[in-house]
Amino acid sequence: MKNPKRYTITAALPYTNGPIHIGHLSGVYIPADIYTRYLKLNDKDVLFVCGSDEHGVPITIKAKKEGVTPQDVVDKYNHIIKESFKDFGIQFDNYSRTSAEVHHETATEFFESMHEQDKFIEETTEQLYDPKAKQFLADRFVTGTCPKCGNEEAYGDQCEKCGTSLNANDLINPKSTLTDAKPVLKSTKHWFLPLDQYDAWLKDWIVKGHKDDWKPNVYGQCKSWIDEGLRPRAVTRDLDWGIPVPVEGGDGKVLYVWFDAPIGYISASKEWAKRENKSWEPYWKDEDTKLVHFIGKDNIVFHCIIFPVMLKAEGSYILPDNVPANEFLNLEGQKLSTSKNWAVWLHEYLEEFPNQQDVLRYVLTANAPETKDNDFTWKDFQTRNNSELVGIFGNFINRVVVLTDKYYEGIIPEKSELSEVDLEALKELQKSTEDIAVSIEKYRFREAQAKMMNIARIGNKYLADEEPWKLQKTDPKRTKTIMYVALQIAAGLAIISEPFLPFSSAKLKKMLNFEALENTLFWKDIADKKEFLPKEHQIGKAELLFSKIEDETIEKQLQKLEQTKEDNKEKTYAPVKEEITFDDFSKLDIRVGEIISAEKMPKAKKLLILKVNIGHETRTIVSGIAEHYKAEEIIGKKVSVVVNLKPIKLRGTLSEGMILMGDNGKNLSFVSPENELDAGSQIS
Repeated sequence: MKNPKRYTITAALPYTNGPIHIGHLSGVYIPADIYTRYLKLNDKDVLFVCGSDEHGVPITIKAKKEGVTPQDVVDKYNHIIKESFKDFGIQFDNYSRTSAEVHHETATEFFESMHEQDKFIEETTEQLYDPKAKQFLADRFVTGTCPKCGNEEAYGDQCEKCGTSLNANDLINPKSTLTDAKPVLKSTKHWFLPLDQYDAWLKDWIVKGHKDDWKPNVYGQCKSWIDEGLRPRAVTRDLDWGIPVPVEGGDGKVLYVWFDAPIGYISASKEWAKRENKSWEPYWKDEDTKLVHFIGKDNIVFHCIIFPVMLKAEGSYILPDNVPANEFLNLEGQKLSTSKNWAVWLHEYLEEFPNQQDVLRYVLTANAPETKDNDFTWKDFQTRNNSELVGIFGNFINRVVVLTDKYYEGIIPEKSELSEVDLEALKELQKSTEDIAVSIEKYRFREAQAKMMNIARIGNKYLADEEPWKLQKTDPKRTKTIMYVALQIAAGLAIISEPFLPFSSAKLKKMLNFEALENTLFWKDIADKKEFLPKEHQIGKAELLFSKIEDETIEKQLQKLEQTKEDNKEKTYAPVKEEITFDDFSKLDIRVGEIISAEKMPKAKKLLILKVNIGHETRTIVSGIAEHYKAEEIIGKKVSVVVNLKPIKLRGTLSEGMILMGDNGKNLSFVSPENELDAGSQIS
């Protein structure tokens, strides 16, 4: 859309069962904030909304585990998330929550409007039910093998490996993630959004209409879903935590969280409008409004297909102009995992790196997974801070402000006629600003930030080439002009850096005393104006924008991650096997055995051939323990032996039983009787 009257920008609602980590920031919130700040620097009418996603099964499960109510859980994490965003400089116009009354009202009205227009279909279907948990299972609480690609960890709604849209019933060998139980089918009635009825419209709107302006990863996933064929999708669930289904027959059911959550953008807008005494409707219902959703790739289908179908079906809302989703960010070469604590949590970063929000913003933008998964490492974090923020950006600003204070007591000098070198430096500032704008408007924030840093490089090169510190004694008039030009570049950077480095930009503006200027400077002023800081304008003293990060600080973070690895190893257990009966167990004949001889199996790395006395006879047993025990050290060892296992030949040797071993993932250990029982004693 060209020249919209206003913009509505949304950032994916974070789920309130845990805090925010760097993957969320890199994928969603920093790009959204950069884009919004850029628009506001261009004096655009912008509404930027977000909020906590507070419904769904994970909240209830966490509440049960912690012995609190679901409301306690969402209140706790809503506070942590909201404060973290605020402290990190994510500049929402409104941050709401889906447990708010305005959201319940908005989502209810939205459902009722669609229901009155007969946009849903009602069906009684068999859905997966966890007999242990005694509840129906939301799609994300069923895992199993994907019928298309064989991924054994596919979810009940989608395989994240191949991107195939699924229903939980499609999974091979499904299991409940709540109890590991095998789900059973149970009948229940629900309302469905008939996505298949919008197939032709989606092909026209997305496949044809957004082929050239949506990111390839977004377009590709949408096209794949549409090509696979869309099916009706339930909009209600059998749960007791959420927004009650507001029609007859809806008792005991709530709106499915994927239906309720995106409506949270609308309710957040209503909440903002009431507070600001404005109308919310133009931001959602006026065709001259540009709607942009910032999300991660796991939310592409919900924001590009399902939510637009909801908006289209309801009939009074505009559709998203773009959905610039990012891929995933890894940490030190491994996939981020909240359950394994393999993450850099925002609230912890803010405590451990006080006043260094912009460093993390800068590094995450530089490594943003815009087209493919990318990696965050602490060494790269340190290098980019020390080499780029300190060594390039900070160095340029410090030299300019220090020299201005030294030569002119902080007063902008009067320039003489500008040379070709001066004009070229100012021209590069203007051109870079235009190039950065193009990159931002194409959602290429990594590219835009690199161009922003290049302006600091231009300033450093200009000073290095012109050497005002040498000319001050021989040509003070020329020195004034050089410093004047360098100060204009510094002022330009103060404006351009704001979307990327808002805290440093504010600090720089204070240093350059922007408050004393007659007019507020906007983005376009860099291209339109040849002068930002007029002669005789008084600037302040130099302050360090960035500080060097030492090796010991980084080593501390790496050690923290190493400890997480160790913790995860200790907490990793093999899954419990299928349930057996007492009769099954009683079939096992386990007896105390004594190893009387042991030797290596020829040409076998792992196998030992053991002679084991089991009381009434001596058995030959082949055991895969050679990498854990030397043959000579286990002679005389008392062990537990399954003696009624059917014999099997291993490399030509008949093995007549199995020795029980404990396995902690690192080592094997004999399961030995605690007391000195005789060989042949039964174990039960």
